[in-house]
Amino acid sequence: MIAVDELVAAAASEGARWDHDGLPDEMITLAAAKGVLGADRPATFGGAGLDSRELGELAATLGHACTSLRSLLTVHGMVAAAVDRWGTAAQRRQWLPRLATGELVGALAATEAGAGTELSAVATTFAPDGNDVLVSGTKLWVTFGQRADVFLVLGREPRGLCAALVDRDRPGVTVAPAESGLGLRGTRLATIGFDRVRIPATQLIAPPGFGLSHVIGTALDHGRYTVAWGCVGLARACLDDAAAHAAARVQGDTALSGHQLVRAALGRSWAEVEGAQALCARAADTRGAGSPEALIATIAAKYAAAGVAATVSERAVQILGAAGCAPDSRIGRFYRDAKVMQIIEGAQEVAEVTMGEHVLRGAR
Repeated sequence: MIAVDELVAAAASEGARWDHDGLPDEMITLAAAKGVLGADRPATFGGAGLDSRELGELAATLGHACTSLRSLLTVHGMVAAAVDRWGTAAQRRQWLPRLATGELVGALAATEAGAGTELSAVATTFAPDGNDVLVSGTKLWVTFGQRADVFLVLGREPRGLCAALVDRDRPGVTVAPAESGLGLRGTRLATIGFDRVRIPATQLIAPPGFGLSHVIGTALDHGRYTVAWGCVGLARACLDDAAAHAAARVQGDTALSGHQLVRAALGRSWAEVEGAQALCARAADTRGAGSPEALIATIAAKYAAAGVAATVSERAVQILGAAGCAPDSRIGRFYRDAKVMQIIEGAQEVAEVTMGEHVLRGAR
């Protein structure tokens, strides 16, 4: 397992500042040095070689400390996982060691103004030009886009949807910081522009037509998995803080924990967190076994854990009252983050439809 005590301690003291100013470069460098950025990549490429369960537990630990810190593990891991799964042997040798060690920070550039949940609607183009490709388009809400060295970009080529690695320092790439949203305010969001950016065709990952279904599909599956475990960590942190406050807070001559409604809220939250963790553990087992059920198990885990994170964080804010609404409140920050978790890497409604279709296939 990777030792992240130093990162966790920093999050405890600086998390509120990161939420305002963004996760600083020195923390990204420290995460790389601790092996976080290559957590589940093979040791042959400089990674830590964590298995599915170990990766999940790492995501939960980081999620318990700071959602933006866990998001670094997620988005960088999405890029590395896609290259590892669909890159050629030469591409894996070229890119994976630098991604695994953190020499390069990766970011996923898929979302556009007209392509969010429906990524097949992307307007970004890949125009073949001899041995090169010209990339043109604009990507929104790129997590850690302000810091990333390379972007995994989704676009369309005459033969179908494509994915390619585009270096940040190529002429025609522009990076504009995006305004912080409801949550994940420490993730240094950016809008990335590509104006006829020339890249070698060798930086296309998989053939045209495989860009969304295979390359980005792998990235999103990896993202859902770490988000799911991260949500378990987030929810457990909210439960821990709510329980500590309820035990210490005295109103009149009665501790807050002396009220039956408070104890019931804590009990419901505990059961929900344990249930979400069990679904994450099931997803870990199916992924580790290479089971065909791994994909739906991961969707179910992310769906359940994101819902629990939202519910438990809301209860925690209610229990803490004004303290939960304070500007530097970890619970308040997690409450905002949790809502975003129900949208990214597949909205809750989309997951429900997918799970319903899975149920119907079983019935038939």
